[in-house]
Amino acid sequence: MPRVVNSRIRLMLLVTLVVFGGLLARAAWIATVRAAPLAAMATAQTRATVQLPAGRGAIFDAVGTPLALGEQATTVYVDPTAVTQPRTEAATAARILGLKRGAVLRALGTHGTHFVYVERKAPPDKASLLAKRNLAGFHFYGEERRTYPQGSVAAQVLGYAGVDNNGLAGLELELNSELTGIPGQETILRDPFGRTLDVQAVQPAKPGKDVFLTVDHRIQANAEQVLRATVAKWHAKSATAIVLDPHTGGVLAMATEPGYNANNYPQAFAQGITANRAISDVYEPGSVFKVVTIGGALAEHLVTPQTSFLLPYSIHVADRVVHDAEIRPTERMTVAQILQRSSNVGAVTIARTKLGETRLKEWIHRFGFGEQTGIDYPGESAGLLPSYWSGSTIGNVPIGQGISVTAIQLASVYAAIGNNGLWIQPHLVDHVQGVATPAPRKRRILPRPVDRQLLAMLKGVVSDAGTGAAAEIPGYTVAGKTGTAQKPGPNGYMPGQYDATFIGMVPARSPRVVVLVTVDEPRGAYYGGVVAAPAFAQIATFDLQYLEVPPG
Repeated sequence: MPRVVNSRIRLMLLVTLVVFGGLLARAAWIATVRAAPLAAMATAQTRATVQLPAGRGAIFDAVGTPLALGEQATTVYVDPTAVTQPRTEAATAARILGLKRGAVLRALGTHGTHFVYVERKAPPDKASLLAKRNLAGFHFYGEERRTYPQGSVAAQVLGYAGVDNNGLAGLELELNSELTGIPGQETILRDPFGRTLDVQAVQPAKPGKDVFLTVDHRIQANAEQVLRATVAKWHAKSATAIVLDPHTGGVLAMATEPGYNANNYPQAFAQGITANRAISDVYEPGSVFKVVTIGGALAEHLVTPQTSFLLPYSIHVADRVVHDAEIRPTERMTVAQILQRSSNVGAVTIARTKLGETRLKEWIHRFGFGEQTGIDYPGESAGLLPSYWSGSTIGNVPIGQGISVTAIQLASVYAAIGNNGLWIQPHLVDHVQGVATPAPRKRRILPRPVDRQLLAMLKGVVSDAGTGAAAEIPGYTVAGKTGTAQKPGPNGYMPGQYDATFIGMVPARSPRVVVLVTVDEPRGAYYGGVVAAPAFAQIATFDLQYLEVPPG
């Protein structure tokens, strides 16, 4: 009997030794071979690194009024591995945040990750209420939601920044690198149940730079209001206005109607109304283009303002007939009268008999048509020049047909005329915080004496019974030009569809502002002097009073 007991004791001792040996070997294996992977797993379960988004720089107008800001929001995310009661927690989070319970439950049930968004940029008050529930696995960090406090003011100019605060359109896209900051990081320490024990800031985020524009929100808002009224009055398809400082090239306003609330960009994009047509769209300018023909002939000393021509009502140019807008007898007109009365026959006669094709092409390029202005905005069009010149081309290009331009090209050319013939690159950005501002490009279009002649002739368009009489402003001299262009289609010009334009500068003796107004497809009337000139007068009158420009 004692021998049997001793055998059992020895067997138990052997088993115990084998078990302890196995455990010791397992411990040694874990402590050596598996040490690094298991340590990493433990760290991942108790420590997580979260990126801290950087604040996006603000956009301010010329007087410091905010146009685009970062609004405080809270992002809610979850570590699915730490969730203990997914159905209960999903119901609670959905109720507080105003989300669908099924969507939250799917987020909580995600496998293979420690990070799933519950809601990006939730309202801080709702996120704070949820945080007080101390739900297992739920975490929070602050973020910015892009907001546009002026609503519809300059919406097409500003563009849009998406949910990740990346610029997607307009100046938000153009200036994305300047506005975007550098993200930071923080490390979160958690207990085995996923609850936060401590937050260790590793690297703070660096916010983006603020941007200051040349646009003045009051001038901008007024231009938008005038365009809305003009579109409504004439039942037009759309309208565009630009207000330029001719001495700096700064854009004081750039408006497009129909407009939209910049905070509702996705909906407006779906409606196709987010494009900044002043920069992206091209159209035939009509008679406002005659300054190229006449300015070039003056600069080449081929004519003077007093040079006269005997002009019939219509003339044949190759296979086309060019005629004036109003029936009249054959009469003699000076160059000044040709511009004032916007005679198509007169402008074509100067181009054919004085300038010729080669020199006309040179002046078109010298004025900057057919190439981008280089304005600091994405998607600028260069316009369209004739791909080839036929016998009739000299009969339409001098009067602004068969050539397409952008509104910003036209505005910058007339600004040059108002600036003693010196063209200055138009721009929307005055400066970026902490960044040296490059000087805008400049080039001379016309010699100063010739420019003064042209400017005096443009005054006559408004004051001397010219086509722009409706652009007059009491107490101020206005220089400008009307334009009426039939819209081209796939099979020639479309009957009844016109672009009506007026571009003017005031006070004419030393222009403070240049204002362009273009109305697309007005109904009931379509002449630039009838449709666009009154809108010019309304916009310019407000600007002169706001800028405290003395009469003259």
